[in-house]
Amino acid sequence: MSAFPVRHLAIVGATGAVGRECCAILDQRGFHADRVTLLASQRSAGAVINVGGADRTVEVLQPADFEGVDIAIFSAGAETSRRFAPIAVQAGAIVIDNSSAFRMDPTVPLVIPEINPGDLDGQRGIIAVPNCSAIIMLMAIAPIHGRFPIKRIVVSTYQSASGAGARAMHELIEQTRQHLNGESIRPVVFPHPIVFNLFCHNTVIGPDGYNGEERKMIDETRKILHAPDLSISPTCVRVPVLRAHSESINLEFDRAVAPDAVRELLCRAPGVRVVDDRVNNRFPMPIDATGRDDVLVGRIRQDASRPDGRGIDLFVSGDQLRKGAALNAVQIAEHIATGIRPRVSVAQ
Repeated sequence: MSAFPVRHLAIVGATGAVGRECCAILDQRGFHADRVTLLASQRSAGAVINVGGADRTVEVLQPADFEGVDIAIFSAGAETSRRFAPIAVQAGAIVIDNSSAFRMDPTVPLVIPEINPGDLDGQRGIIAVPNCSAIIMLMAIAPIHGRFPIKRIVVSTYQSASGAGARAMHELIEQTRQHLNGESIRPVVFPHPIVFNLFCHNTVIGPDGYNGEERKMIDETRKILHAPDLSISPTCVRVPVLRAHSESINLEFDRAVAPDAVRELLCRAPGVRVVDDRVNNRFPMPIDATGRDDVLVGRIRQDASRPDGRGIDLFVSGDQLRKGAALNAVQIAEHIATGIRPRVSVAQ
């Protein structure tokens, strides 16, 4: 992909948890655009967010807002994306979409820049950011898969409130206060109390018994790795953690793979930080992953149930709002703006 000058950048859903994180990351990474337009619903219009060293007022999202926009980062949900993304593309913008609206569209690239940047070459105006749980898992397993092809993945997620947005994070804080004060718990965002509890991910259960989040992990992982027959069995769970998802991952291979070989690959993978201190029993934790760009990977060990050495276990933690959403979107924007393909994390 050749360089694409970004004179005008729009952020749709700027006042949400991911949108605000996008604004912060743009500044942290020095992403420059001559003009930045912040867009949201009528409810959020008038809010002021500092981007690029200047306070900017959030405007009500309207179809005409995309005239002259070069890149539009959408973080306002699938319904908004389905309605407004085609309008933005028609006006000449490249859309980077954080919702689920276009992820499985065969004409839309589903991209993690460290893993499959080459898929950007086929973009037709819309680029999808994968599901947060899929991103965090793939940052850990793609470097391994590139050297030792994975036959099967069994993954259990421990997903924080941040995955459901700013209101869900507030609900966890409020329910904690209610519980400690002996008050009754009143769930609003989540279907069940989240404080001191965990439950099946709050997405629709399909006829096969898998919830929507689990189905995303299956379908999106296969698309990103270009592995349509890869066997994947996920179990996705909400836990009372404010921010950053964690995942327990079991990998099966066609041949024996040594933990030291996996550790070496992960130590060289961009966007990954190995935290695997057995002596001090310190491994990836969401409290350490919060606010970090890197996905933390540890508990790297041989699967004890596989005496043939064809199994590896991992534990990972990653900030859902950063690499799981906003950072990934900004990295895609950087690639579009510079035309420089990031170094791929899949080992050759």
